[in-house]
Parts: sequence; structure tokens; C-alpha cells
Amino acid sequence: MADDKGNPGRPDRDRIDINEDYELRDWSEKFGVSKEELAEAVKRVGPIVKDVEAELKRAPRANG
Repeated sequence: MADDKGNPGRPDRDRIDINEDYELRDWSEKFGVSKEELAEAVKRVGPIVKDVEAELKRAPRANG
């Protein structure tokens, strides 16, 4: 479900929504990976931040 920009409730910081450009940008910057790498990690392990972070640390990087 898309974010409701009119509802300023507590943000869901436990999940990454790869369908939102700002989330892709912000999370990829936080983890130091490209948007594409982040999206692939989310597709592999799901949207839970701690799972994605562990996957990014575990997965070999093409440029690293």
C-alpha cells in the first residue's frame, strides 16, 4: 500500500518500500549501495530493514 502523505503518523522505519523513490534514495545512501543493489537485496530477503542490512553485509559486491 502506498504511503498516505496526508497522514503524518509515525513513519514505518522497520521496512523499506522500494516503490517509493525517496525511500530507495535514503536507504541506499544509509547503506552505501546503489538503488539497484538495495532493490535486489529487498527482493531477495524482503522489506525488513535488519534483514536487508544483513544481506547487504553478507552479499559480495561487484565493485567492492
